[in-house]
Amino acid sequence: MSAEAPTPRPGMPRRLRMPVVKSNRSQIVLFSILTLVLTAATVWAGRTWVRNAETLVFAVGQANGPEARFAARLATVLKNNSSRLRLKIVPNSDSAKAIAQFDRKEANLAILRTDAKIPPRARAVAILEHDVLLLVSPAGKKIKTLAELKKKKIAVLAENESSVTLIRTILDLSEAPAAARVQMAPPGTTLDKLLTTSGFGAVIAVVHASRTVKDKNFEQIARRGTFALNAIDAAKALTRKYPVLSEETIASGTLSASPTIPEEDVETVGLQWLLVAQSGLSTPTVSDLARIIYENKSELALDGGFASKIEPAATDKDAFIVAHPGATEYINDESKSFIERYSDLMYVALAALGIIGSLFAALYAKVTRIAPERASELATAVLDVGERIADAQSLGALDDLQDELETILRRVVMGMRDGTISGDGMDTFKLGYEFVRDEIGMRRDHLKRHPPPQDDKVVAVKTAQSA
Repeated sequence: MSAEAPTPRPGMPRRLRMPVVKSNRSQIVLFSILTLVLTAATVWAGRTWVRNAETLVFAVGQANGPEARFAARLATVLKNNSSRLRLKIVPNSDSAKAIAQFDRKEANLAILRTDAKIPPRARAVAILEHDVLLLVSPAGKKIKTLAELKKKKIAVLAENESSVTLIRTILDLSEAPAAARVQMAPPGTTLDKLLTTSGFGAVIAVVHASRTVKDKNFEQIARRGTFALNAIDAAKALTRKYPVLSEETIASGTLSASPTIPEEDVETVGLQWLLVAQSGLSTPTVSDLARIIYENKSELALDGGFASKIEPAATDKDAFIVAHPGATEYINDESKSFIERYSDLMYVALAALGIIGSLFAALYAKVTRIAPERASELATAVLDVGERIADAQSLGALDDLQDELETILRRVVMGMRDGTISGDGMDTFKLGYEFVRDEIGMRRDHLKRHPPPQDDKVVAVKTAQSA
């Protein structure tokens, strides 16, 4: 006779089956991947924001002139140094048109000489070159004063007519017929020819200071003994009267080492070539540009000598062309770090990221349901079992309660293993579990000693069946 499965008694609670605890390892992996993706996206966005390329328009003169060649070298240096700055070089037919383009705010950068028409929004970034005025006279005919120079026929040896205008202004010879004594030297005319056969009593050569050291023509002419270099006696007074001028010194032996010309240092005046930026250009942008220029001087020097000795712009408030705040910041070593510059913005950004991160975490926990349940929360289920112990009137009912209690325990153990349950409140759960377990044991002993009375109707049926 085969044994049949016992039929559950009426009124008795059914035994609870242990819930299937689904491992959330795949969800944890997914969360890790999403976190990495979010982190990478944040880093990429921050890097892009910080190093976002900024293009500056650079207005220059002729495409093969020194301004355009310097701009091309600067563009290469910026690229090689992985700078966020980029240059768009716009050539013009001459320097005056480049300055006009800058004045119309159609360019961010330009190069100008201090005797040019200075745009009101131009701010100095760096001194690229000096033009010096060399006052030359025939050998043995020294010129000691400006008053003596004004009486002579003067040839101006320079690249353009603007230098003639400058010399006339300095000598107060702007009005006719005195202005006719100052003339532009004919193209291709050499210095010794101007002094010997052209009838000029003096020659004022306006040349790049960097070129005077490399130009061997002066030494060749000096060996023929055809010229003498003169000092400009009123150099200090001229610079005060004409702010476009700067005091310059021609060191001994600069023009010729043998014979030595000049024999001793000679004071003169000159002009400066400045790299200028729009006043509205941001301080960090110009500071970065100045840093690249000053830290890469050797790579910016042109073969002809232009920009071979780049100098910091004058940062004094009374300078002829005021330095840009960005250049001043770098020159005076006041450049702010990224943290100092954007600290206020970073605090706001961090607060915003904290809120966004909290929302993301809450949303992710809601969707994936991997937020671990605390062990102390399951103590409530244990105490619920304990409240039903007093109602159990049979050993079978106690067995069901015991099974339910053990199911809760297994759920906690497995949850601790796969991460669905945290250890928070484990002491509370343990205390509740032991208390209910002991209560079940005591109730079981009580029922064994005091079994409940049997129902009379049930006894009568059994008696009739036995008969």
